[in-house]
Parts: sequence; structure tokens; C-alpha cells
Amino acid sequence: MRILLVAAIATAALGLSGCTWVHMAPGASAVKVASTAPANCEKRGDISVSVADKVALVYERNDLRVREELETLARNEAPGIGADTISPLGPPANGDQQFAAWRCGN
Repeated sequence: MRILLVAAIATAALGLSGCTWVHMAPGASAVKVASTAPANCEKRGDISVSVADKVALVYERNDLRVREELETLARNEAPGIGADTISPLGPPANGDQQFAAWRCGN
């Protein structure tokens, strides 16, 4: 019985790891992502985003998927503050990340 419970939890965790929980909002696809602060752009503010980086407190989600979801969340927020470009302020940590938001006139 215990083996079945462990197998069920492992299967659920693996199934959830492939899911994308964050979807692109309208207008967010036009937001560019710069690896560093862009030149000749007006800073519009900072964006803090977070996603679950673990499932059931034991299974760590795929790092690339977490990074993609964080970036998508930041892109979703950018149009709301008049930004058309974002750049990370540092690497993700525990499912959290901060981005700078810029208006570059793209």
C-alpha cells in the first residue's frame, strides 16, 4: 500500500513538471527581453515575479521551465507600466526573480 502511495505521488509530480502554468497575456508577446540593461531607454520601474519551484515540497521543477515562466510573468506585467523591454536584475532564487522594465520605443 505504501509503495502505491509513493508511486502515485511520484507520477503526479512528474506529470505536473511538464505543465506550463503561466500563459502569455495579450500584448506581452511584443515585450522584448534584454540580457542586460538596454541603452537609451527610459526606466519604467521594477517587476517582481514568482512561481512554484517545487511540487509537494519535495520535487524540484525543471529549472528552465521555472525561468521561462518567470520571464513570461514579467512580460505580462510590462505593458501595464508602459514598458516594452525587460531585463533581469539577477538570477532566479527559490522561484522568485526581479526584472527592470524599460520603454525603448521598440
